[in-house]
Formats: sequence, structure tokens, C-alpha cells
Amino acid sequence: MANEELVRSVKEIIGRAKGGDADGAYRGYRDLFASPAFAGYRVEDQRQALQLMVLMKGAPKPATPAMVEAHAAARGLLTTLVEGHAEPADHELLGICHVVLGDEASASTVFRAGLAIERERDPQSKLCGTLMKRVSMV
Repeated sequence: MANEELVRSVKEIIGRAKGGDADGAYRGYRDLFASPAFAGYRVEDQRQALQLMVLMKGAPKPATPAMVEAHAAARGLLTTLVEGHAEPADHELLGICHVVLGDEASASTVFRAGLAIERERDPQSKLCGTLMKRVSMV
């Protein structure tokens, strides 16, 4: 079961986003990811919170300062996950962070690495197709 404090924080952040306060939601994610407690949560729970932020619907374009700060906070956490677990879905999230932060070269490298892993696992998977699209966009 997920940590109650994490669940409470994420529900509050999602409430901000649903209420139309995207910058408030991104500031909430930034603070959550920067908190010392976050690194102590289960990897699965970290992944879920990171995925909610990185793949958030209705993300502003161009990125706002709050959005950039949240993605910068997530980048380090996702780098640790990628290095420790080699999960292609983590690569996708990290690549998206790099895109938001304006580092398309790093995004391309990360997307390609995730795609290589996923192709070995299941070349017909939806994630494989998603990663191929992401590679072609950077």
C-alpha cells in the first residue's frame, strides 16, 4: 500500500490541476519530488507519482517556469530509476523531462536506450510504438 502522506500529497496536487491551477500543481510536484521523504517511498509509488506529473494532460505550451522546475526535480529521480532498474517506461519519462528542459540530444539518447530494451522484450508492445514516435520527434 502506498504511503498515506504520498497519497495525500498527490491527491492535493491533482485537485489543483483539475481546478485549473496547473502552475500550482507543478509547484506541488516540484516540492514533493524535492522532499527527502520522496526518495524513501517504494519505487512503484515513486514511478506512479512521476508518471502523473510527466504525462499530465493539458500541459501548458510553451512550458511555464513552474513546469520546468517540476521537470528538473523529476529528472534526477528518473535518472536514478533508469540507472537502477532499466525499465523502458522510466526511459520514456526521463526523455520527456529532457524535452521539457530543452535538451533534445539527451532526450533522443534516453528514448533510444529505452526503445532498445523494449524491442528486446516485446517488439510489438504499445510502449515500443510510443518510444519509436518519441525518437522520431526529437
